[in-house]
Amino acid sequence: MDNGMEGKVEMKMNSKGRVNGRELYLRLFALLLTLAAVFVMGLNKQSKVISMKILANFPPVDVPVTAKWKYQSAFVYHMVANLIACSYAAASLLVLLASKGGRKRGLAVSIIVVLDLVMVALLFSSSSAAAAIGVLGYTGNSHVQWHKVCNAFGKFCEQAAAGIGLSQLGGLAFLLLVAYKALGAHNNMPN
Repeated sequence: MDNGMEGKVEMKMNSKGRVNGRELYLRLFALLLTLAAVFVMGLNKQSKVISMKILANFPPVDVPVTAKWKYQSAFVYHMVANLIACSYAAASLLVLLASKGGRKRGLAVSIIVVLDLVMVALLFSSSSAAAAIGVLGYTGNSHVQWHKVCNAFGKFCEQAAAGIGLSQLGGLAFLLLVAYKALGAHNNMPN
């Protein structure tokens, strides 16, 4: 069969209530990635004893310091965005598996595509905000006297970077879902 005929056969099968495998796998992949990002960031904590020199003539003072994701608002935003995306991915997966063709399925697909776009924006914006704070942690900012902290909290910074990377991949999975639906709509349009 030629490509045009394969698209019609696939659409015919989908209208009978069968689930598209690519969409199913992409949604499952998005769910797993955002869930992993939640766990990686949520379990991110490192404690250290840091020597601080308070006055020039006195010896340094040892201070116990803990780094946690909830101490930085960009990381909190990142965590909440991934929780929302993970919950949405699970719900949309259930809707995909439960829908059985007809007009209701068309409306559900339209709503899901719009919400997929919202998840793309949410995940990319939260990951970008968290990455910006991560860069400050690695390099500091001498103009405002912010010192780098990743030299002291290396494990924390590496784990945060891993969580950000997982979230970016989750956003990419949602973006691929949107592109897949857009290409499917384009291929089904009459010439």
